[in-house]
Amino acid sequence: MSTEHTVEDSIDKAATTVGSVWPIHSFVTANPLSGFEDVPFGEAVTQAADLLGGRGYPRPETFRAALDDGQIEPEILASELAERGYENDPETLLERMDTSVESEPPNTDAELVDHVLTKWLSAFLDEGQAQWSMPNREDGFYDAFRSVAAHDGQIPDDGVAADLPESPREAIASVLEPYPESQWVPIFEEQFAALPGWAGFVKQRAADDGAWQSTYPVTLEGYLAVRLALSESFGVDIGPSTGPDSTEAEAADELADAFLSAWEASYRRQVVERVAAESEALDDAEPSGRPDAQLVFCIDTRSEIIRRHVEAAGDYETHGYAGFFGIPMEYQGYDSEVLVDACPPILDPQHRISEVPVDRETRARHDRWTRLREAASEVVETVKTNPATAFGFVESAGSGYGLALAARTLVPDRVFDLLDTADDAVPDTHEFCEQLVDHQHSYVGDRPVGLTREERVEYAATAFELMGWETFGRLVVFAGHASETTNNPYDASLDCGACAGNPGGPSARALASICNDEAVKSELRDRGFEIPEDTVFVAGQHNTTTDEVELFAEDVPESHADDLDRLRADLATARENAAAERAASMGADGSTGVGETERRAADWAETRPEWGLAGNAGFVVGPRELTSGLDLDGRAFLHSYDWSTDPDGDALEAILTGPMVVTQWINAQYYFSTVDNAVYGSGSKVTQNPVGNVGVYQGNGGDLMTGLPLQSLMLADDEPYHQPLRLSTVVHAPVERVTAVLADHGELAQLLDNDWLSLTVVDPTQDHRAFRYEADLEWIPESDPVEAHPEASNAPAVADD
Repeated sequence: MSTEHTVEDSIDKAATTVGSVWPIHSFVTANPLSGFEDVPFGEAVTQAADLLGGRGYPRPETFRAALDDGQIEPEILASELAERGYENDPETLLERMDTSVESEPPNTDAELVDHVLTKWLSAFLDEGQAQWSMPNREDGFYDAFRSVAAHDGQIPDDGVAADLPESPREAIASVLEPYPESQWVPIFEEQFAALPGWAGFVKQRAADDGAWQSTYPVTLEGYLAVRLALSESFGVDIGPSTGPDSTEAEAADELADAFLSAWEASYRRQVVERVAAESEALDDAEPSGRPDAQLVFCIDTRSEIIRRHVEAAGDYETHGYAGFFGIPMEYQGYDSEVLVDACPPILDPQHRISEVPVDRETRARHDRWTRLREAASEVVETVKTNPATAFGFVESAGSGYGLALAARTLVPDRVFDLLDTADDAVPDTHEFCEQLVDHQHSYVGDRPVGLTREERVEYAATAFELMGWETFGRLVVFAGHASETTNNPYDASLDCGACAGNPGGPSARALASICNDEAVKSELRDRGFEIPEDTVFVAGQHNTTTDEVELFAEDVPESHADDLDRLRADLATARENAAAERAASMGADGSTGVGETERRAADWAETRPEWGLAGNAGFVVGPRELTSGLDLDGRAFLHSYDWSTDPDGDALEAILTGPMVVTQWINAQYYFSTVDNAVYGSGSKVTQNPVGNVGVYQGNGGDLMTGLPLQSLMLADDEPYHQPLRLSTVVHAPVERVTAVLADHGELAQLLDNDWLSLTVVDPTQDHRAFRYEADLEWIPESDPVEAHPEASNAPAVADD
C-alpha cells in the first residue's frame, strides 16, 4: 500500500474517536463517543478517558443522592454488586469509588499550538458572523493558512509551519518521518483529541458537504497538516503517550457500573411493570369509538406532557411519530436564505421542498413588515459595529435603547405580549404560501423538487402503518414542534432533533398536504386505510417552551369550523395545565404556568427557558393505550405501534433502526454532558461566547464546546436535574419478531450487546410477559428484575441468567 493511502486510512481510522459536531445554529444531539460503540460501554469510557480525559460514569455523590431519593432500589443494587463480587455496604463502596487524581500541569508549547490553530480555524470556518473575512478562504483551509502563516508573528520563523509544502499530505509526511507507521493512528488520535470540538466540527462539515463547505472547503487532512506543522515548529513532542496506570480507575468504574445498572434497572422495572399491566388490560378493553380528533406529536419526551393534557381535555386520541413525519427532505422557507435539512442526521435528504406564495395581498403585507424590520436591524447593526459611528449611536439612541434593554430584563412578560401582538399583525408564511410538494420534474443538483405521487402515497402509508392506524377522526392533526427562546446560542438544541435541530412545522405541513390530496387518499383506501370522506388533515406546531399548539388551518372547510373551534379551545386548556406542570418542574409557581413560560421565552437573561429533553430515560414503542393512563413525568419517548397490524414486522424494523437509534444518540448526549460537563458538555452559559455562528467557546478562545450547557442539565452546580441513565427501550410486540429485526441488523444488535442501551419486550402473545435482551439474540424473562426466573416455556432464544 502506498504512503498516500496509508496516511488517508490512518486519518479515517483515527477520526472515529471524535464525535461529529454540528454548527450551533442546527445543533444535533449525538453520542460524543459514537466512534467507540463497537466495543462494550465499560471499555469505551475507559478508552475515551485515556484519550479525551473525560469521566464515563456519574460521580459517587450522584449515586448517593439517587439512593437517598429512592431512585435506586436496594435489593436491585445488592444483586448487581453481588454479581461483581462486592459484599460491603453501599456507602463504603461509594467512598472507594472516588479516585480523583490531580491533573497534569499544562504544556505551554502545546497551548501555543492550540491558540494559533483555533485563531485561524475560527476565522476560516466563520459562517457569516465576522465583519472581516480571512483571506483566500475559497482555496481551502490548508492553502488559506499557508498564505497567512508568514504574517502571523506568533508562529516561529523556522520549522515546517514557516515554510509549508504545497500539499497537506507532504506536510504530514514531513512531520511523521521520525515515527514508524505503526504509530501513525495513535498520533492522529491524540492530535484530534487535543481539540475534539474543532476536529469534530471539521469532520462533520467535510462529510456534510453543504453550501459553506462547497465555498470554503476544509478537510481533516488539511486540519491535521496544520496542527502537526505547528506542533513541530513549537517543539511539541507528538509521539503517542503511554497513558496512566488505570488499575484503580478500572476498579472504580466496575463499582460505578454496578450502581448505574441498578439505577437503570430500578427505573426500567417501574416502566415495564406498568406497561405489562396495561398490555394485559388491552385484552378486555372495549373497542373505542371515533374520536373528535387525532393529534400526532413527535416522539420527543416533551410531547408526553402535552399529550396527557390534550387527552384529558376532550375526546381526543394522540399518537407519537418521529417529528420529521417520515419525509426525508431539505427545506427552504419563503423568506429564508438558508436551506436546512429537515430529517434526522442518520438520513440523507431525498427531496427539496420550498415555499411558494399564492396569496399576493397577504404576501405584500408580510413583505412590507419584513423589509421594514430588516432595514431597521441592518442600520442598527451597522452603526453598532462601525468604529466611526458606534459612539454616536450610543449618544443618540442610548436612552431609548437602554429602556428597551431594561424592559427585556425587568418585565420580559410584557415584552412577550408586545412581540406576540406584533407577530399577529404580520402574516406567517403558512398563511400565504404553499409548499412545492408535487414533483415538478425539476431538480436541484441530483435532488428532485417535490415528490412524485407514488412517493407521496408511500410516505403517508408508512406513517399510518408505523402507528398502526385503523380509525380516522374528522380532524387529524400533525403537530411538529419548536422552541421559543431569546439570546440563547443553544436554541437549536431545543427544536426538533428529528428535523436536525430545526422546527418541525414544515414537515407537519408537508405530510398534511400529502394526506389531503384526493388522489393520495384514493390510493390509501385501495391499500386498506379506510379514510372517511369527512376526514381533514391539519398541520400544527407545538411550542415546547410555552406549550401553545398553533394550528395551520387556513384551508380547513367551513363544515369543520365547529370542530376546529372546539379543538382550539381544548388545546388552550391543555396548554394551561401542561405549562403549570412544566413551570413547577423548573421551581416556579405552577399557578402562573402560562405567564411564567412566556416570561422565560422572552427574557434575554434567562439561562433556562425550558428543560428540553432533560430527564429522558425511556423509549416506549406500542399503542397509546399502554401509556395513556400513566404519568411518565416527561421522561419517555413514545412511538405509536400496533404489532397486530404489522404481520411482517416491517414497521417495527423501521422504528428500531430509525427512531430508536436517534433517541439513543439524544440519550447519550444528555448522559455524557451530565457526567462530565467540562469534557463532554459546554459549561455555564454565563461564561460562553459564540464564535463564527458555528459554536461556543468557554471564555474568549480555545476549543469548541461539544455538548449541552450546565443549565440544561443541573438544578444547581452540584445537583443534577437530569438523571444520567442509559436508554431503556420497551417494545410491545412478540419477542420473536424483535429478534428477527436484530438478526437482520448486526449494528443494532451490537449496540445492545455492548450495553449502550437496554431493550425489554412485553410480549402480548405470551401472557404479556416481559423479556429483557441479554446478548447474542438471547432473552431473559424479567418477571422479577432481581432474580431471573427459569427459562420461560415457549420463549424463543431465552438464556439462563
